[in-house]
Amino acid sequence: GQVNSNAARNLNQEQGDHQIHCSRERSRIAWKIIQEYLTPFVEKEKYNISRKCRLHPDNDIYRDQEQHKSHIDINEWKCGYCKKTFYEEKNLDQHFDNRHSNLLNLLIADSANLLSANLSLEKNESKCLADICGALHCDHEINSGSKKSKCNPAAAARNKHLCETLADSCFPVSHGPAASRLHEFFLHQFCNAHSCTGSKPFSRGRRPSGTIVSEFVQIAIVLQYAM
Repeated sequence: GQVNSNAARNLNQEQGDHQIHCSRERSRIAWKIIQEYLTPFVEKEKYNISRKCRLHPDNDIYRDQEQHKSHIDINEWKCGYCKKTFYEEKNLDQHFDNRHSNLLNLLIADSANLLSANLSLEKNESKCLADICGALHCDHEINSGSKKSKCNPAAAARNKHLCETLADSCFPVSHGPAASRLHEFFLHQFCNAHSCTGSKPFSRGRRPSGTIVSEFVQIAIVLQYAM
């Protein structure tokens, strides 16, 4: 069944120290889904996602750390901060947690001022991409190829509501034609599949189909003139 996305992140405060518990693995999957199934379409529209949108790169607590990973070889991962190497990515992740936790993306913009995101649960909530995994179908991506679990109507309804909230906040239809088109696209790509009718997510694919077609047309034109 669906994993409750809120369980992926918990913020505890003990003796003045703030501990962030946000699933790095699920956040990574959410980021991968955004990059593969949304970003190409947003770029095609030349649309700038607001930082208030939870899909914005600045709202990923692990973004800076993930950008400081280097996969050198099949059994070699390097930390971009201190250049230490590891056999597996999970060991590098643990290293980040132990040695570079101060470099987590914990700052958010509030008007003209930067405030610490761990001042309150509400302010930190948007920094954990794992929290929106339900809306983005992370479990579908993780379990692709395996036997489909029984659909939970209540979970599907919750995830659809979260998904529609993302569409409204990230692509407000009042912000013009591009935002309106992306709003409709987001509903088709992610939200409509949150049902127990058997519909699948990512129905619009990984990239605009016109991109591939136009590339073939350009190649054909070049070949024609070359003959």
